[in-house]
Amino acid sequence: MAIGPVQLVVLGFNHPNFHGEIIEELERLRESDSVRVIDALAVHKDAEGEIEVAHLSNLTLDEAVELGTKIGALIGLGIEGEEGMEKGAEAGAAAAAEGLEFFDDEEAWDVLEDIPNDSAAALLLIEHHWAVPLRDAVARAGGFRLSDGFISPIDLVGIGLLDLGEAKELHEMESAAGTQ
Repeated sequence: MAIGPVQLVVLGFNHPNFHGEIIEELERLRESDSVRVIDALAVHKDAEGEIEVAHLSNLTLDEAVELGTKIGALIGLGIEGEEGMEKGAEAGAAAAAEGLEFFDDEEAWDVLEDIPNDSAAALLLIEHHWAVPLRDAVARAGGFRLSDGFISPIDLVGIGLLDLGEAKELHEMESAAGTQ
């Protein structure tokens, strides 16, 4: 199976007020074939920092079986317990035997540390279907990805893409919950 560029998005919630809007939007994107949610976790961290995890996904059953729990592997969170760790170790050993080098437990992303106590987060591992033709065209031209990242709305004022009022409004919407 060919896979498009994949991104891990971590969204924080001080006081989650879910009404199904996020899942509806992910379903809309899936139906348009723009993105596919490979894996999704909801993480709640209580006041003492204890973590509770729920697995979410809009994958079909076949896709879920094929892909398994991937976010847990990226961030070093053993969702499936000992059995899941064994499966991951076997897959990693097989890849290493073929000479493939990739991140290990020491390099796993510590996004759980970034989640404040007494809050929640949604971790979404998203495949960008829309970017596959662009990625392939860049590769055919001899190009490769050097870096990527989201740009703050405030930074867009400096290049004239947004006016200050619009940028402040978007910045507040994107980051206000994290500062409360």
